[in-house]
Amino acid sequence: MVQAYILIQTEVGRSASVARAVAALPGVTRADDVTGPYDVIVRAEATDVDQLGRMVVAEVQRIDGITRTLTCPVVNLG
Repeated sequence: MVQAYILIQTEVGRSASVARAVAALPGVTRADDVTGPYDVIVRAEATDVDQLGRMVVAEVQRIDGITRTLTCPVVNLG
């Protein structure tokens, strides 16, 4: 199982609707509106890196109002 944080920038005023839409996607375990350089932070999981990439490109990035994403896979160092 691969887990990742997806950092999302949205159009002005769209963070709440983007967070709701992303939260409804399969594989998303949490989606929160935040302040700072990103507007929404998502925790997601997939069976492997390829499936995670497909989810981000084919599903997350297609949501109306998203301008940019940054995917940060979780690593277990200990």
